[in-house]
Amino acid sequence: MKNYQARHFLWEPSADGRVAVIRLNRPERKNPLTFESYAELRDLFRDLVHAKDIRTIVLTGAGGNFCSGGDVFEIIEPLTKMKMPELLEFTRMTGDLVKAMRKCPQQIVAAVDGVCAGAGAILAMASDLRLATPAAKTAFLFTRVGLAGADMGACGILPRLIGQGRAAELLYTGRSMTAEEGFTWGFYNALHPSEALEEQAIALARSIADGPWFAHGMTKTMLNQEWAMGIEELIESEAQAQAICMATGDFRRAFEAFAAKKKPEFEGN
Repeated sequence: MKNYQARHFLWEPSADGRVAVIRLNRPERKNPLTFESYAELRDLFRDLVHAKDIRTIVLTGAGGNFCSGGDVFEIIEPLTKMKMPELLEFTRMTGDLVKAMRKCPQQIVAAVDGVCAGAGAILAMASDLRLATPAAKTAFLFTRVGLAGADMGACGILPRLIGQGRAAELLYTGRSMTAEEGFTWGFYNALHPSEALEEQAIALARSIADGPWFAHGMTKTMLNQEWAMGIEELIESEAQAQAICMATGDFRRAFEAFAAKKKPEFEGN
């Protein structure tokens, strides 16, 4: 995957391939999505399931903005002319992007500056960790174009991040959540100055990538699966997950490094 050739955004892997930056790259329009970029992002995240070289992803936008959502003229206008079967095909495709982001074993760090709206807010929401600048404005603005807030999993995922009441307000009003609100409410993990945002996001991604990659993937899997489990099922599932991790070479290597007073070298197996 290190040599992946992107068509609708920039793909920037690190020298060792462990960390890759996905950069939405239409800065003159604040990086909106098109039918094609939606589909390519979905396919890329699906393929990352099989990528053993890429361990973490940084998702960001060019030109001081994250993503302004679906392109008004390349997506919104065509949608107004479609019949129900085509509309459902589109909404399922966009939902499949979120599914692919949640299912890929790599941790996704969203680095958000400026505009983060509509589908852009969903991309941030679907990431595993989110960093932002004080200038970030995050809006789930579907209601402003006559649509439900129930888009790409927002009604299920957003309340789990910031709480039911706060999520309801944002989804009903479509107003922008300030960066400070996002940090206080738990949507953003940290705020950084614009000039330091990407450096901090890559540093966070690198720290995860250099850790026990297989075990991190297991943690991500369980964080997703346990939403629908009762206490008995989730405790049993975690017992099985941890036993699997205990059978890995990384677990043995970590012990041997500790005993030798050295830093462990994780290999993801």
